[in-house]
Amino acid sequence: MSVWTVERTVDELLRRERERRDGGRITDEWPALDLDTAYRAQDELLARKVAAGERVIGVKLGLTSAAKQRRMGIDAPLTGWLTDAMVLPAGEPVPLAETIHPRVEPEIVFTLGRRLAGPGVTEASALAAVAEVRAGFEVIDSRYRDFSFALPDVVADNASSCRFAVSADPVDPAGLDLAAETCTLTVDGVVVDTATGAAVQGHPARALALAANALSRRGIALEAGWTVLTGGLTDAVFVEPGRTISAEFATLGTVTAVGG
Repeated sequence: MSVWTVERTVDELLRRERERRDGGRITDEWPALDLDTAYRAQDELLARKVAAGERVIGVKLGLTSAAKQRRMGIDAPLTGWLTDAMVLPAGEPVPLAETIHPRVEPEIVFTLGRRLAGPGVTEASALAAVAEVRAGFEVIDSRYRDFSFALPDVVADNASSCRFAVSADPVDPAGLDLAAETCTLTVDGVVVDTATGAAVQGHPARALALAANALSRRGIALEAGWTVLTGGLTDAVFVEPGRTISAEFATLGTVTAVGG
């Protein structure tokens, strides 16, 4: 068996994605895989997708709960990449035949109106860079068995990226109280969870600021026009054939996902 490297890690994760199968933690076989190396793997994974024709359109944030960050020993959200191949067009079902064990979580989604580069980004300056806000869903789909992974595993796997969908009508962020924005999650019409925007780092713009500053340490800025998924407001719900999952937001509208 060859030794584990960034390249071998990416090979394995792309193979699992292509073959629609999960597998064990890479950290079980490569204990030396740390967070910095995992982000190098994530960037290499993105580079291969771009080489195959995909286009970078934004970033996604994960582990946006301060309590979870403390437990994992980090001080900012995880980040992953979004490409145009991840967009789920309005009205289309979640493609179960193209996924392994997808889950859906509701998110507040930003579109940036101008470039945002750390260090020194604050909640206020992050929010000032946001041009539009939408309701959204992220479909996550881990390449690890039973969604069981250590922190470097999930970072290398592009933070369990899969698909995402956003509401059709953008909202101007001016005047919005995003920390108080309520979200009600239903499955086949039954309420299963509720949350507010404060579930994301206390305020979605605070999560954006922390992520922008963390990305700056890797020499990365957030570009104008990019989409930012600010993090799950509730626990994720498994997508099953015919199951309808809806998230109704107080001012951002409603988004719905159906297993197909």
